[in-house]
Amino acid sequence: MKFYFAPLEGLTGYVYRNAHAKYFPGLDKYYTPFLQTHPTGKYKHKELRDITPENNSGKTVVPQILTNNGELFVASVKTLVDFGYKEVNLNLGCPSKTVVPKRRGSGFLVNPDELDRFFDTVFDSLANTRVNISVKTRIGLNDESEAENIFPVYEKYPISELIIHPRTQKDMYKNHPHLDVFEDIFNSSKLNICYNGDICTLKDYESITAHFPSLESVMIGRGLLADPALVRRIKGGAPADKAELRSYIDEIYNGYILDYGAGRTPIGRMKELWFYLERSFFDDKKAYKSIKKARYPDEYLAAVNEMFSLPLVLG
Repeated sequence: MKFYFAPLEGLTGYVYRNAHAKYFPGLDKYYTPFLQTHPTGKYKHKELRDITPENNSGKTVVPQILTNNGELFVASVKTLVDFGYKEVNLNLGCPSKTVVPKRRGSGFLVNPDELDRFFDTVFDSLANTRVNISVKTRIGLNDESEAENIFPVYEKYPISELIIHPRTQKDMYKNHPHLDVFEDIFNSSKLNICYNGDICTLKDYESITAHFPSLESVMIGRGLLADPALVRRIKGGAPADKAELRSYIDEIYNGYILDYGAGRTPIGRMKELWFYLERSFFDDKKAYKSIKKARYPDEYLAAVNEMFSLPLVLG
């Protein structure tokens, strides 16, 4: 089985990826939070910092692009190839209400004919470029039946891997994944298929692989944020211990300080991570509330010390 770390905006940038790979190695790929396209094919300073090779050494990182413009996608891919990347991922899964109205992310799924033209442009323009184009997608915008018109488009093109989150945009992260739709696609597709969605515990992983025993790759996001050793545990290794988690958390925090200075921004970034990570502690919510209320470094560190005084609870 191959294991991929899903991209989450504001959470899985290079500071986080480097700390996770250092303390909890064993993942096959990390995907960057989505990059916007620019007419020149170049990236802004913040984006460059996240994708520059020196900030991503020692692991396989796949940049993800959010766009509905084939020409801009091609220009961005060529820039990434110049950086040395061998795979670029297209985001057709983001359900955010700031993205979907612009027909980006899962909003692009509303028009399969337009999506077809997009891929025609992309694969024609990149025919002589040695780069793999993978796709992360949902199964539709409003209804799972839309998959019947969307997925035949993917089958027409040499997509290196199709990562499927079997929910619609309307589902967001609620309801259960439509495993019946995923099963139909998985059994009929000629493409390499990866499963993504609701693998948050060891039991979740075992359930998916029991349902799809020939599955060869899975993508995990929220589950790894809550339990960074989840893949190690899946492989039969030990759960994270407190000392390991504390070193990992401190390294991320210190990395944010190097990036943003010692003010409130690093604390704000850590609060986003703690939203997931606190689930791995037996907490009466007091310690987590202290983290959420922290404004200054001494307040934040005191709250983290309080959190680490609690026992771990890993699902």
